[in-house]
Amino acid sequence: MSGTFSYDAKTKENESLFEFNSAYSPRVSYHFNSKVSHYHYGVKHPMKPFRLMLTDHLVSSYGLHKIMDLYETRSATRDELLQFHSEDYVNFLSKVSPENANKLPRGTLENFNIGDDCPIFQNLYDYTTLYTGASLDATRKLINNQSDIAINWSGGLHHAKKNSPSGFCYVNDIVLSILNLLRYHPRILYIDIDLHHGDGVQEAFYTTDRVFTLSFHKYNGEFFPGTGDLTEIGCDKGKHFALNVPLEDGIDDDSYINLFKSIVDPLIMTFKPTLIVQQCGADSLGHDRLGCFNLNIKAHGECVKFVKSFGLPMLVVGGGGYTPRNVSRLWTYETGILNDVLLPEDIPEDIPFRDSFGPDYSLYPVLDDLYENKNSKKLLEDIRIRCLENIRYLQGAPSVRMDAECIPTQDISALTEEEDKIIQEMNEETEADSSARLEKIEKENSGLITFS
Repeated sequence: MSGTFSYDAKTKENESLFEFNSAYSPRVSYHFNSKVSHYHYGVKHPMKPFRLMLTDHLVSSYGLHKIMDLYETRSATRDELLQFHSEDYVNFLSKVSPENANKLPRGTLENFNIGDDCPIFQNLYDYTTLYTGASLDATRKLINNQSDIAINWSGGLHHAKKNSPSGFCYVNDIVLSILNLLRYHPRILYIDIDLHHGDGVQEAFYTTDRVFTLSFHKYNGEFFPGTGDLTEIGCDKGKHFALNVPLEDGIDDDSYINLFKSIVDPLIMTFKPTLIVQQCGADSLGHDRLGCFNLNIKAHGECVKFVKSFGLPMLVVGGGGYTPRNVSRLWTYETGILNDVLLPEDIPEDIPFRDSFGPDYSLYPVLDDLYENKNSKKLLEDIRIRCLENIRYLQGAPSVRMDAECIPTQDISALTEEEDKIIQEMNEETEADSSARLEKIEKENSGLITFS
């Protein structure tokens, strides 16, 4: 029988109540290490990793942790970072600290783009390997067919370049994940709904026809990172395999959703990806500290829901978002969507730091009342037409093959003994790992977070 039924989480020692869609239950894995939320960019820096702990608390308080496979993730290794990033840059990240930064040779910090946006803070390298390890662990679950959807809200740092950090991002976990997924998937679609252009991911795959990058973002030529115009469509074999949707301030729910669906639907039907990576940056919400759009939480979530409706494997990651209470609301709501769960409006009574969600204590606050919508119907229609023209060039794309030029040198059919052992252990310990995570959640709920 399909439809919805009331799932009373009290039967599983939780007081939350939500609506569960029983028509289809994807295998969803949730990848998180609480340590990643303890790092600190600086008092005045807008990036606040504690938003991740707040998200985890809210996910748990709604009872969503009861219906997913939970994994406490590992740190990425140096060799894994080197799959994309240069050795000089990885060496720099692993050795630099607030104590020795000023003792480095003159020009070193500037050469690696260190500054106000990307500062050196305590245990920086550990932070980067934690959020990257979570994305790579999530990727492994998809590769091994242990998950249909794998979530890492600590990931999605899409600006990082091969040789330098950019836009609060130090290691590009998305690029590293896609590189691993390409060993098993002939065509991957990357969708970015962050406020800012996903430039680091686009740049990494600009010359390949096996990864299609699609980014919806604010663009005027000056807004960070200054890229993402309609004219950026890829080059060489990758020509027409990059697509950008440049938007003006104040775009509203209906305009964004309609434009998103009108582009994503024909793109998926034409490109025929075998897996989708979705970056869910929360700074495209209204009322974001660095934002300029008028999107509500349900509109942002509708984009995730639409992508999920195609039934393809998904790697879902976070990204920007600088009003922590709304970041946690959004990613909790989208965790529900990915599990086919509709969450009630009232923030659960038992969540730590509930006052952060006041005075309305709603999962769905009004966020669409701050900016004038400068996106005229004509502008949006012109963008849509230009995008569809680009998609029409892909009529031959589904014939993309895993030929000798596309396949990495590694023999993917023959796993090493070590990899085989890891896979076996993960299969055996999925249940035990989830149980351990549940116990740890209860302990962490009594921890302290300082909000600013």
